[in-house]
Amino acid sequence: MYKQILVPVDLNDKGFSDKAVAQAVWLAKHSNAEVHLLNVLPGIHMSMVATYFPKDAAKKMKQDVKRQLQQFADQHIDDDVIYKTHVAEGKPYSTILEYAAKLGADLIIMPSHKRSKVDKVVLGSVASKVVQNSPVNVMVIKPQG
Repeated sequence: MYKQILVPVDLNDKGFSDKAVAQAVWLAKHSNAEVHLLNVLPGIHMSMVATYFPKDAAKKMKQDVKRQLQQFADQHIDDDVIYKTHVAEGKPYSTILEYAAKLGADLIIMPSHKRSKVDKVVLGSVASKVVQNSPVNVMVIKPQG
C-alpha cells in the first residue's frame, strides 16, 4: 500500500489539520507506513522581507514552529506510528511537492479549507495546485458540514 505519507499541517488552522493527520495515522497503521508532518513558513529569508526583522528572528520563528509542530504531533499521532516533523520555507504548494519528492512520498494527504467560489478564483488553493501538479496520489480531506 503506502510507505511514506506526507501531511502538510497548518498550525494556524486549529482543529482542521488534525482530520488529515487522523486519516494518515489510520492508513499508516494499516500499511506500516511512515508519516511526515510538514509546516511551510513563508519565505522570511527573502531580502525584501528579511530587512524588516531582527537578524535572529527567522531562526527563532523556525524553532518555535518546530516546537509547535512537535506538540501537535504528540497530541495527534499514536505512539505506535513512526513519524517525522519537518519545517520548511517557501511557497506552500511548490514546497509541499519538493518535500514529497525528497521524502519519496507515495501519498500526500491535504487538508482543504472551506472557501467560497470567489475566494478560490482570487486566492487560488494550495490543495488544488498540489493535486494538479503532484506525480503521486493526493487525498484531499474536506471539512464536514
